[in-house]
Amino acid sequence: MIQGKFMAKSTKTKDMADLTLLGSNKTAKPVRELETFPNHHQRNYTVTLSTEEFTCVCPMTGQPDFAKIKIQYIPGKKIVESKSLKLYFWSFRNEDIFHEHVTNIILDDLVAALQPRWCKVTAEFAVRGGIAINVDAEYKK
Repeated sequence: MIQGKFMAKSTKTKDMADLTLLGSNKTAKPVRELETFPNHHQRNYTVTLSTEEFTCVCPMTGQPDFAKIKIQYIPGKKIVESKSLKLYFWSFRNEDIFHEHVTNIILDDLVAALQPRWCKVTAEFAVRGGIAINVDAEYKK
């Protein structure tokens, strides 16, 4: 059992006070909102989140586009709550948007919500028309 100064950095009830989506009994719906909770650690460490279920719509053809999205960031004072990220991703499902734009919007929204020390969003879109499109967008404080 670890005791001492390490216990002070654990999750506190007040850390969850602003989380409205996690654990909610409401039916999940897409929402363009990222919820966060406090980061209690001063050191640099990397958080990696990924999904293979991202979809949006080609603005020219109206056909669905599928992507693997990988987010890596070094937290500042906040950490993104994963259910809110899932619902945030879902909000793009019917949006007409180019791959390059959606990748940069995701990065901009994460930076606005988290104010991270560093963040990178990688989007690997499925091949369409014989061409794969991969987009990397990066922020450095």
